Amino acid sequence: MKTARTWAVALTGVDGHMVEVEADISNQTPDFKIIGLPDKSLGEAVQRVHNACKNTALDLPRRRLTVNLSPASLPKQGAGFDLSIAVAALAAGGALSSRSIARVVHLGELGLDGRLRPVPGVLPSVFAAARAGFDTVIVPWGNEAEARLVPGIEVRPAASLSQVAVWHGAEVDVLEADPVAAAAVARERPEELDLADVVGQENAVRALIVAAAGGHHMMLSGPPGAGKTMLARRLPGILPSLTEDEALEVASIRSLTGDSVQALDVMPPLESPHHSASVAALVGGGTRSVRPGAISRAHRGVLFLDEAAEFSRVALDAMRQPLESGVIEVSRAGITALFPARFQLIVALNPCPCGNYGVRGAECVCPSLAIRRYSTRLSGPLRDRIDVELHVSRVSASQAMVGDRTGMTSEIARALVIEARERAGARWRGTPWLRNSEVPGARLRQLDLRIPADARAPLDRALERGTLTLRGYDRVLRLRKTGHSRLSRRKRLAAPWAQ
Repeated sequence: MKTARTWAVALTGVDGHMVEVEADISNQTPDFKIIGLPDKSLGEAVQRVHNACKNTALDLPRRRLTVNLSPASLPKQGAGFDLSIAVAALAAGGALSSRSIARVVHLGELGLDGRLRPVPGVLPSVFAAARAGFDTVIVPWGNEAEARLVPGIEVRPAASLSQVAVWHGAEVDVLEADPVAAAAVARERPEELDLADVVGQENAVRALIVAAAGGHHMMLSGPPGAGKTMLARRLPGILPSLTEDEALEVASIRSLTGDSVQALDVMPPLESPHHSASVAALVGGGTRSVRPGAISRAHRGVLFLDEAAEFSRVALDAMRQPLESGVIEVSRAGITALFPARFQLIVALNPCPCGNYGVRGAECVCPSLAIRRYSTRLSGPLRDRIDVELHVSRVSASQAMVGDRTGMTSEIARALVIEARERAGARWRGTPWLRNSEVPGARLRQLDLRIPADARAPLDRALERGTLTLRGYDRVLRLRKTGHSRLSRRKRLAAPWAQ
């Protein structure tokens, strides 16, 4: 009887857990079993490993082979364990060096001809290996660029099982297998959108900059064609670039969704799901493995819900918890995955189903009951978490023809946002908060006791009458902090619109 061990990674959400892959060979009836709570696709690795070894002249011994994935209580999914199972099995049979594989992490799916196929989630898996103190990881050739984004660990890309076997001391010819390309096409960089394209919406542009400066959630209401979508899609372009750690977080989530990550993108992501999206499409889920939804894919960026009133009520209310905590917990049978979800929410909706209610010169054909129902599709608790509410009107013909632009470009707006965030960071230095939207209400109310009582009186009366909740009260204080951020004299002169 001989035993060999190597390592792989099991993912639950964006968290990777090291899995020890043990292979044991005993002198009994030939058999091949995988134990340790594998799912169906992992259970099918028996046939993939058997054929891949045979087709690379690395036959497994004709004895009872048992592969254990430890810890056994941790659910394991996917075909990314194929390479580690094959390597451990071959080492147990004496074809590979047991010592060579003992401190190496193996990731990848095997084809029947021995080729190594890319798998999703390589970036968080390599992160987990580096945190656990491993020095070397072997990944499919198609995942090389993604794996090399993690510093402090040696990445060895391989195109086939025979190439991995040679590295571990096997005497076998390396098959000329064509490398398998990345599992998915890399995400295209979004088109550069500039605030200079916005015509006749000066108040909306100001509100967008304030929301970006404080990280406030925002709701844009107005008739179709008023420019709500145009404004929302320009928000990522005025946000500060992601730091290296933030870009790695975003890239890890993209890796889990199957995107090919070739380099770090410092542009904040923009997610805009269709209004027919299900709850699982927003919060994440799946049948075989838990994948991140639109909420997590918008982490460190913007989640834009166009035609928000057309989303299901359940899907909209599912966002209430991540808006508060910055994380989303997805529970399925036997597994719970935690995904980061710190995003900026932009909601756009029409005033009524036909979109013409309250529009000058337009006729609304909606019954009054339909208008009331439509306006209440966003629940009170969800509205209570949105700091900025703005009505956007249609641009007049005269403004459109003369090109009545605000004079504000994304470059200038981004500089103003960065300056405001720097001041907020200095204000909250020594605390865990970086933006005004993150500060707890209790701290804000304590600081704002210095506000004169007569200035605070309308807010206090609204709270006492019940027309304003305590969360809404805190929302006003947060927005006041952001609104009180002053521009420097030089920038006020350069941008007179902001005075």
